[in-house]
Amino acid sequence: MYALEVRDHIMIAHSLPGEAFGPAQKMHGATFVVDAAFFAERLGPNDIVIDIGLATDTLKAILSTLNYANLDELPDFASQRSTTEVLCRWIFDKLAAACRDGTLGEDGQAVAKIRVTLNESHIARAWYEAAL
Repeated sequence: MYALEVRDHIMIAHSLPGEAFGPAQKMHGATFVVDAAFFAERLGPNDIVIDIGLATDTLKAILSTLNYANLDELPDFASQRSTTEVLCRWIFDKLAAACRDGTLGEDGQAVAKIRVTLNESHIARAWYEAAL
């Protein structure tokens, strides 16, 4: 399987209600390094998995909704906590839609799977990965 991965970062504020989250129940900030990996069984019509420039620009545009935002105030997270895992899925869904709707070009049509990883620190990360 072929893969192409791009990276960006976001800085967010949020709180995580629930006893399991200890001090993170209070408002706090986090900086995430975000990796988006696109996988394809075959290369697209341009002999690439996906255009690096389009992938980078699309990831940046998706992340702009979250960057410097208080996630507690965003409607998308009103019914669930904005945990690292939830954020991974949210970004995945936006990238998957971009593959399907042509935002990621004709090569994006051959993407079979996407993995979104949020690196919370140098020792902890979470990801969401699924087939398209």
